[in-house]
Amino acid sequence: MRGWFPLAVGLLGVVVGALWTVQGLGYLDGSAMSGERLWVVVGPVVGVAGLVMLVVGLRLRRRADPGPGPRHVTEDEPPG
Repeated sequence: MRGWFPLAVGLLGVVVGALWTVQGLGYLDGSAMSGERLWVVVGPVVGVAGLVMLVVGLRLRRRADPGPGPRHVTEDEPPG
């Protein structure tokens, strides 16, 4: 269960960053953020930070669950 928080925050960051970018570019109307250049810059920054958090979360999950490792066979034990 380790690493789920950075994954969730990262996914949220990617989604929010994409939404803010699209709003800043003026593709989504009806918001005070629509057509504002500030959100064209802030959106990708938040999206990239979200991607970084996703990578961190994936690495933490991989490190926490290494899975079955190689089985060492001794000379007294038959293989298999």
